[in-house]
Amino acid sequence: MNRRQWLTIIAIGFFALLAGVFSSHLINQPQLASEVAIEHFLGHDWQDPDGKPANSANWQGKLLVVNFWASWCPPCVEEMPALSRLQTEFKQQNVLFVGIGIDSPSNIREFLKKTPVAYPIVIGGIDGSNISKEMGNTQGALPFTVVINSQGKAVSSKLGKISEDELRSIIKANL
Repeated sequence: MNRRQWLTIIAIGFFALLAGVFSSHLINQPQLASEVAIEHFLGHDWQDPDGKPANSANWQGKLLVVNFWASWCPPCVEEMPALSRLQTEFKQQNVLFVGIGIDSPSNIREFLKKTPVAYPIVIGGIDGSNISKEMGNTQGALPFTVVINSQGKAVSSKLGKISEDELRSIIKANL
């Protein structure tokens, strides 16, 4: 091959790489949850790790930070202390964090013995994973965080570990 053919191949490869990076960025962006998805989430029969019903009616009318997580997910576990601190910081301002454990009840109970948090944890299991997807988690990956304002509208979603400062800023902007 001559030099011109090599340059053409390199240019095509470069543009294909750019197109892949750009489309991957768009595809991997979580979507904001629809009103129907939020209603389904709030209407779901959640249970705590001990099998007791969680009253999701108490979640309505609050700024709700919903975090889908699992005990086997390192970034999920890493962000939990920050979520717990923020729950304590904003509790008096009608903010409620809820952790949806995509794991077995026994694994979650064991995990919470070692890592207690200042917010309620409920069992998600397979239903929780499906609800996470309905709420905008197109990849089905963890952790996934959705912020729902007091009027029941999704205002933010984040796939992957969320920083304490980023979440604090979202909360303050929506109080």
